[in-house]
Amino acid sequence: MLEHLTQETFKTKVFNFEVNKEWKFEGNVPCMIDFYADWCSPCKMVAPILEELQKEYNGKINIYKVNTEQEQELAGMFGIRSIPSLLFVPLEGQPQMAMGALPKDTFKKAIKDVLKVDES
Repeated sequence: MLEHLTQETFKTKVFNFEVNKEWKFEGNVPCMIDFYADWCSPCKMVAPILEELQKEYNGKINIYKVNTEQEQELAGMFGIRSIPSLLFVPLEGQPQMAMGALPKDTFKKAIKDVLKVDES
């Protein structure tokens, strides 16, 4: 089961926006954050793919979920206007956003290219 982030857990695991003005990733492995809502059909299509990816990349990346209905301030900080939106957060450098229900292969390519993580 993927971990759901609240504003408080987001600050400890991803980015403490109250302390840092500049981006500073708080995690120790790269992560993906799925901004979603329960009523969103494409979000429901992406959910099982993300669960599979979490297992396949066991321990190499973390995949988190943020419910945009419950965490409107977090969604607003990242300018989320359409869902699903996925934020790819590498250990170094700036995070990158991807929008829409992407196929698994596209996620794997982004994990390799943006997060610099290989499956094996």
